[in-house]
Amino acid sequence: MAGREHGADQMGNVRWTHSLSRTGDRARSVLYILALAVVVIFGLLQVTVVAVPVVLAFILAAAISPVVNWLRHHGWSAGWATATAFLGLLVVVGGVLASVIVAIQAEWTSLAAQAGERTKDLWTTLKNGPLPIDDSTLQQAEQSLRGVLGSQQTEDQAMAGAAQAAEMATGFILMAVILFFFLKDGRAMWAFAIQKLHGRQRAKARVAGIRAMAVLGGYVRGTAIVATVDAVLIGASLLILQVPLAVPLTVLIFIGAFIPIIGATVTGVLAALVALLGVGPVAAVIVGVVVIVVNQLEGNLLQPVVMGRTLQIHPLVVLLALAIGGVIAGVLGAILAVPLTAAAWAALQVWAGVPASRAGESGLVGGRG
Repeated sequence: MAGREHGADQMGNVRWTHSLSRTGDRARSVLYILALAVVVIFGLLQVTVVAVPVVLAFILAAAISPVVNWLRHHGWSAGWATATAFLGLLVVVGGVLASVIVAIQAEWTSLAAQAGERTKDLWTTLKNGPLPIDDSTLQQAEQSLRGVLGSQQTEDQAMAGAAQAAEMATGFILMAVILFFFLKDGRAMWAFAIQKLHGRQRAKARVAGIRAMAVLGGYVRGTAIVATVDAVLIGASLLILQVPLAVPLTVLIFIGAFIPIIGATVTGVLAALVALLGVGPVAAVIVGVVVIVVNQLEGNLLQPVVMGRTLQIHPLVVLLALAIGGVIAGVLGAILAVPLTAAAWAALQVWAGVPASRAGESGLVGGRG
């Protein structure tokens, strides 16, 4: 009976054994997991005001927890180390947001006016060029562009988005509070979460949490370094060429670097477009060349050196994670999908018994458990 794929019990009923039975059990387990994931995602989408701040706080805690740990190893108390790292992050984020808001308010009207002049020149060139473009097509395109840049529509959209802005402010405050407690008590929280497990399962859960946080933190810190280099190089070219909205575009380029594969390209094209409308075609070409050079530098040098082997998932998985995250939660979902996937994969490898380096075991955030 041991070597057969099926057998019969005492009543004569056929029962499957070995490989087919194990395959069925695993398929059933996968279906249970998928059903649970669907329910969890659906539930989180109903409370995005809470879910998004929690996820963002979790990722930020993984990224800056080494600062807290470093301060504590040098004699700082848990409270002072957490408060220093926390306030430092808030000052940096607040300063960047303030500079972006001031720059947009100061330069948006000027950009709209310059764009109008540039589009007139562009329409004239297109109409006199070899392409068969008639006046009605050009007028329709010009009206669409003026509609995007026009102040009245922008003001209407701003009024319509007032409630969303208030919701974002609430989420930011909630994220800040959650981040503080994650930094201060993260290890104790994880110990509480796995306290019902015993023996080998509890040890595996503890190491899985440590690995996941180490991978997540390493990914965010490495991407932040790469994004900073991208933003500085491209932003410097925008400032030198006196492109309008150079500071907001620089921040957007930094954020775009957190979306693998497509983020840097999309933000670079946007920067070149603003340079075309605000300065002229020569400036747009220069910005485009700078973006291409920086992207090549990032892909061939910065990413391998800075990121190392942090992101140990196939590019196809990255693309699928981006697509799924974008469908579920838009741009924010695309930004969060890859690091969360990498962290989840690291935890699953530990749980499945895949050997891993213990170098990241100090990466779990928070105080002592």
